Amino acid sequence: MAAAKPEIVPGQTIIPQPGPQTTFLASAADIAIYGGAAGGGKTWGLLMEPLRHIHVPGFGSVTFRRSTVQIRNEGGLWDESAVLYPQVGASPKEHVLSWTFPSGASASFAHLEHDKTRFNWQGSQIPLICFDELTHFTPTQFWYMVSRNRSMCGVRPYIRATCNPDADSWVATLIAWWIDQETGLPIPERAGVLRWFVRVGDNLIWADRPQELSGYLMPDGLPIPPKSLTFVPAKLTDNKALMDADPGYMASLLALPRVERERLLGGNWKIRPAAGLYFQRSYCRIVDAVPAGTIFGRGYDLAATVPSPENPDPDATSSTKIGRMPDGRYIVVDNTNDCLSPAGVERKIANLASHDGKSCIISLPQDPGQAGKSQVANLKLKLSGFNVRSSTETGDKVTRFSPFSAQAEGGNVDVLRGEWNDRWFSALEGFPVAKHDDDADSASRAFDAVALGSRYNIRSLA
Repeated sequence: MAAAKPEIVPGQTIIPQPGPQTTFLASAADIAIYGGAAGGGKTWGLLMEPLRHIHVPGFGSVTFRRSTVQIRNEGGLWDESAVLYPQVGASPKEHVLSWTFPSGASASFAHLEHDKTRFNWQGSQIPLICFDELTHFTPTQFWYMVSRNRSMCGVRPYIRATCNPDADSWVATLIAWWIDQETGLPIPERAGVLRWFVRVGDNLIWADRPQELSGYLMPDGLPIPPKSLTFVPAKLTDNKALMDADPGYMASLLALPRVERERLLGGNWKIRPAAGLYFQRSYCRIVDAVPAGTIFGRGYDLAATVPSPENPDPDATSSTKIGRMPDGRYIVVDNTNDCLSPAGVERKIANLASHDGKSCIISLPQDPGQAGKSQVANLKLKLSGFNVRSSTETGDKVTRFSPFSAQAEGGNVDVLRGEWNDRWFSALEGFPVAKHDDDADSASRAFDAVALGSRYNIRSLA
């Protein structure tokens, strides 16, 4: 996560940036959630929060990420804390991801990788609990840890969290009052405003003032103590420190495909993948020739089922051939889409390899398990002499398609005129909600082969 670093001045005064970061750190809410876009200074907001209590003996904070790897990632929580906490005299215990301050107060980092991991915290008393990227946690994990948010050191227990937008997350429902449900964008006048809730059964009952909830009683007849919650939105333009330090970060966010761009740059909580959001034929220019010096790769999405009365519309074996032109732009020169038997798939791949020539990279997906390994090994044997590569699929289909989508939307993809054009355009425009995503998957693989591969081949070295 890109971070906004506070100003550190003589005398060890640490000052948050004016705007949302200050609003977040000044909030009196029992639970405050901060962010909703990339680059808003969320990490440093969380790291600064414990500093207000480091003079209190017995105070402790725990900041959670879903996995320990995320805590230790380059530029992540631990690295950034190592910039900040020594400024106020803290000593690290890296093997347990913890800092100890001169008073004896502590700030620790921990993971909640699985739902059952929450039981590791049974009996804990944690005055300040922080969640970095709250949407990565399950509601079960969050609400259980709320029960561990208690204090005997004199600091009122409270919770702080950061997140990026996720339309399908439980967090989107939790902060719905602060979000315009038509546009998906935060409502400016509600930023930082406190609302109060009590839980009755499985439902949260909300009110603008705690007194409005006094009628909800515990079994002993006493009122249920309400909790306050707020949401403070922030985005890259609120983070002057990062904008000054890394002017190119804005360009990086602008280069994202539309859905990710709307989420991470615009802070949109309602946008989600839909037909036409990742690809439109208007992004591409139809051309009649391929420039000399273009380097090619053909990617595959494999299936081996022929149509039948029981399954009249099975998944197809799709191949897409993409070239990287000498100017660095891309051209899609061919696509095939066939429902074939296993033997038919092998013949198709062999015929296309022979047609494309030995300089064309062939990229095959490998299903996990022994059957997938055996299939790819057999295909590679039959394609001896060709440039064949294979790999298992990582990440979801939308994530894999996004780099190609971004280049297409940026006007960097041409399409060679052919009879296959209209069908291919329609298939990609329907991604990811259409029934079949064969062509999108093969396009993703072909693009990776030429975008990430070497710029040199047998022909260019001759």
